[in-house]
Amino acid sequence: MSKTTRWRSAALLGLPVALLLTLAGPAAAAAPPAPTPGAAGHRPPAGGAPRVPAPTGHQPVGVTDVRLVDDSRPDPWRTGTPSRELMVTVRYPAGTTRGSHPAYVSPELSHALYRGLFDASTVRTNALADAPPARGRLPLVVLSPGFGNSRTSLTALSEDLASRGYAVAVVDHTYETSVQFPDGRIEPCLICGEPEDPWAFGVDVSRSRARDLRFVIDRFTAPGRGPVRGLSIDPARIGAAGHSLGGAGSLEAMREDGRIRAAADLDGTVFVPPAEGLSRPVLLLSARLGGSAESAANWEDTWNRLGGWRRWLDLPEAGHLSFSDVHWQVDAFGVRDQLPPELADESFGTIRGTRALAATRAYLGAFLDRHLRDRPGPLLDRPSRAYPDVRFVK
Repeated sequence: MSKTTRWRSAALLGLPVALLLTLAGPAAAAAPPAPTPGAAGHRPPAGGAPRVPAPTGHQPVGVTDVRLVDDSRPDPWRTGTPSRELMVTVRYPAGTTRGSHPAYVSPELSHALYRGLFDASTVRTNALADAPPARGRLPLVVLSPGFGNSRTSLTALSEDLASRGYAVAVVDHTYETSVQFPDGRIEPCLICGEPEDPWAFGVDVSRSRARDLRFVIDRFTAPGRGPVRGLSIDPARIGAAGHSLGGAGSLEAMREDGRIRAAADLDGTVFVPPAEGLSRPVLLLSARLGGSAESAANWEDTWNRLGGWRRWLDLPEAGHLSFSDVHWQVDAFGVRDQLPPELADESFGTIRGTRALAATRAYLGAFLDRHLRDRPGPLLDRPSRAYPDVRFVK
């Protein structure tokens, strides 16, 4: 497969970490032996192990991982698998400030995801493992990562939303990235090869992700005990958001499911156009207007189909991966110079990763506060001096 063809696919589907490393060349794409913690080449940077940027909300955050199985449909990507098996990380306001902090990922999963570019297992997290949830019914936000990217790539964003009072379910879409299950096995990405028809592929993945998100909502809102003991969800306050293809899947999930009151797309091409006049709120947050004239036109078409509250914001100095943890991690580990300049620019732009994260947290949080908690604020109404790097497109 030529590099030109790969770039075309990357521009359409979004630049996942696996494709980034493949495009970077044999050295980055090669699979070295699985890292041993503390081994040479896998040590934290000189300044110490990076930490997920601290949440901005006032509530302590709990976290737990749950395995969910949808017996109502076969897996769409693995022939002969009768059920769809998912891993979900749940973050939520905790009822305690005491407890241990889980690892960001295992060394084995870091190896599978980042192929030795850096060791994400050394990253320190802020949430408390298996902490009891705070009392009360909480709004639920389901988050979907970019194609080829792990649910862990939305750790900083989900920790922040939980600290602001949301229950957040971050979904790994099995066989669309490397996924580790409780028994230790790591299922690989089965569909990360180059698709013959990227657009048809994007439609299929968007619809599959919408089904995944709707199933997760089913489980968290089912009468009786949900997947997380003590966690109570308000079924009238549900939102969906995602990065890249996760954003496209979130919009498709809202199109199909009236329970989703608001949805946000973080720099994702929309493969299944929303129904004309979709009246529920939508936030579009792009980098460089999607990075191409085609992407900008795709969002113009999406915008024109929306009939409810809507806002389109842009980070002109950001890159496609600036809405995920990958950007601030690449900065923290000091490995950007290991990538070809054109790849680094496409992925990260010129903004600092922590700055892009701060803007993403602020605007997505304000959007959800307005539409799930009836707490309107001025941030979404006009440009802000606090975030001069955010441009109001529409």
